[in-house]
Amino acid sequence: MKVTLKVFRFNAETDYLPHYDTIEMSIDPRDVVLDVLNRIKWEHDGSFTYRRSCRHGICGSCAVKVNGRSTLACKERMVDMIELFGNELTIEPVSKKRVIKDMVVDKADFWKKYETVKPWLEAKIDEHPTMENIIPPEEAEKLEESDYCIQCGCCYYACPVVEVNEEYLGPAAFEKAYRFTADVRDYAKKERLEIVDILGQGVWDCVKCYECAQACPKHIDPIGKITKLHNQIFEEGVAKSNVATRHAVGFKKSIEKHGILDEGHLVAYSEGIGVLKHVPEALEMFKKGKIVMPWNMPKSKNLDEIKKLVKISSTVKF
Repeated sequence: MKVTLKVFRFNAETDYLPHYDTIEMSIDPRDVVLDVLNRIKWEHDGSFTYRRSCRHGICGSCAVKVNGRSTLACKERMVDMIELFGNELTIEPVSKKRVIKDMVVDKADFWKKYETVKPWLEAKIDEHPTMENIIPPEEAEKLEESDYCIQCGCCYYACPVVEVNEEYLGPAAFEKAYRFTADVRDYAKKERLEIVDILGQGVWDCVKCYECAQACPKHIDPIGKITKLHNQIFEEGVAKSNVATRHAVGFKKSIEKHGILDEGHLVAYSEGIGVLKHVPEALEMFKKGKIVMPWNMPKSKNLDEIKKLVKISSTVKF
């Protein structure tokens, strides 16, 4: 089976702009993307650079993008890539703006933000313990998926908020924060929640685009962990009154009151006095009949059922 590869090339020390090498090769049905990377280096250009280590989808070193899709090179079969994208494949690093050389990226910002959430267990352990600091099986199940994270960075580099906000910690850090805030042995829960609650860097800046979930090669759900952190922030009394937290509260109140979302009230409730900056836009919308006045706000015919659903599904008291 023949395939045409467009391979990203760039050396931060010598190149002004990146370029792509076009390589044609025959592949074996058993080949994974890492086999192709090896052959590019061994058979075509010895200067081609990439990271690899375990070859078992454990270390996360070999993360790359194939036709824009984040993956682990050691895990993804070439036949699957060809079936998905055809016989012309583009291989790129997970983040072009952080490239050191070819497929190798500088992960300094990733690790700095990852460390911010204190990704280790803070537990009270005797100086000379006589037994393991065990966790009940039912509690361990809550952590199992989070423990699958291999810090490959695929979710981080796929996140659009990370690309536009240098302060934003990113999905990998949030996933790891949840790993320990959900651990019953940990006593730094509030401290971590205060870190991820900060506007600009924390969970409230997630735009719920699900790019991180799509990118994760271990099929972890970072969005689910971010949502649970939202809940924990309220449960532990850490939430500060700001646009993000008021938006969450206002959304629930609106659904409870009308059974549908009162968008005008939600904006006013969320932004408080800051809503005045939207007056010009509001006037234009009012002229065009796009604003429903409070006294004209309809209510769902199924309001009673909706209230019951809100009540039984709410695990958090705002």
